[in-house]
Amino acid sequence: MSSPTGPANGLPVRMPRPRQTGRHRRPEPAVAPEGAPALVLAVPGAPSAASRGLAEEIISIGRSELPGLDARIGFLEGDDASEFPPLSGVLTAVASERVARAEFARAAGHEVPAPTGPDAVVVPLLAGPDGDLLRRIRQALMDSSAAAELADVLGPHPLLAEGLHVRLSEAGLARADRARLFTVTTAADGIVLATTGGEEAVQAAGITGMLLAARLAVPVKAAALDQEGSVAAVAEQLRREGSTLLALAPYLIGPEAADGLLDTACKEADCATAEVLGSYGALGKLAVAQYAAALGITQDAAAH
Repeated sequence: MSSPTGPANGLPVRMPRPRQTGRHRRPEPAVAPEGAPALVLAVPGAPSAASRGLAEEIISIGRSELPGLDARIGFLEGDDASEFPPLSGVLTAVASERVARAEFARAAGHEVPAPTGPDAVVVPLLAGPDGDLLRRIRQALMDSSAAAELADVLGPHPLLAEGLHVRLSEAGLARADRARLFTVTTAADGIVLATTGGEEAVQAAGITGMLLAARLAVPVKAAALDQEGSVAAVAEQLRREGSTLLALAPYLIGPEAADGLLDTACKEADCATAEVLGSYGALGKLAVAQYAAALGITQDAAAH
């Protein structure tokens, strides 16, 4: 039995905080509009335990950024016979579910307006423009029965430069904070920013590289992991320009890189490496931002 001041056992009652008023009040969190298209994260490769865990964590962060978001995962090399169908199958299922919901609502006597906008927005799980993977994602859209929009890749973006900085500092290859006075004896004085996707991807990575260079106050040059000799050539250029302790920063989320590619590049460049971006928290935020941009809305507007 409880009393007006709390339960009988004396435990405090958690009361809802009143909404702040005035110009200092916090903005209400955005929520996905009712009937909004699904966000489908397009993940390169096959659904391994590692790539599934990575994608699920990014999706979880995305849902926390935009509550109510219908978020799915589609692998480029999924299997119709497994619980992880290919991207085209996920998109077809999304479209079918949208039709089924409308039919169910009509059968229940509700007025249901004709659906507008896409069934889904596909967000590539890529830091940069990998032409081959993007072609395969576009093909998956065409192979599905869904009306789907393709969002931009996640980079270049300052949050990716932040993520690269974090991964380098975790590996002991960069100071975590330039403002601190301690030194890291293994800190690199030159960074090879390694990506996949050829020359277009290298140019795009170079934009994030400039942001990373500003954070670290050391030179950063981009190279293509999937072009033979590219990483070694960039490493040699950095050494000619005065860098003596190099580090490789993978401008990768993870699934887009073939096994062994990073190890080979490190041996060719004779340098240590940081981990890939992986499930760095900002990736979920960027995925939702690209979803919103593809729909021509802002996350703040999604609340209304």
